[in-house]
Amino acid sequence: MHCTTEKRHDTHLGWQLARRNAGELHSLAADKGYDWQQLREKLREEDVRPLIKHREFRPIDHAHNARIDEALYGQRALSETVFSVIKRTLGGAVRARSWYREFREIVLMCVVYNIKRAVKQ
Repeated sequence: MHCTTEKRHDTHLGWQLARRNAGELHSLAADKGYDWQQLREKLREEDVRPLIKHREFRPIDHAHNARIDEALYGQRALSETVFSVIKRTLGGAVRARSWYREFREIVLMCVVYNIKRAVKQ
């Protein structure tokens, strides 16, 4: 989990998260907002397989996207679903004003989601 109060570009945040967790990652799936060739190269240097769709400006970009393993890339949809459920059930906004408290509030939302999910099973 990562949150920031700055308006940094997704690609730079993606590298920061990947670098922090590089020892535990085998692949990293991300949407087209993370389309940055340097990010892909840095991930490969850390032996992390980038599953990042290309923004489609040229025919070669379509070809690159067609080669992505859809079964692995589809795992990204599971995370998006969880984010959507959390926003719908617990709200999409945080009320805290400092970064630490915002982060803590988001973590608690995730914990509540996990508890609710465990109780249903």
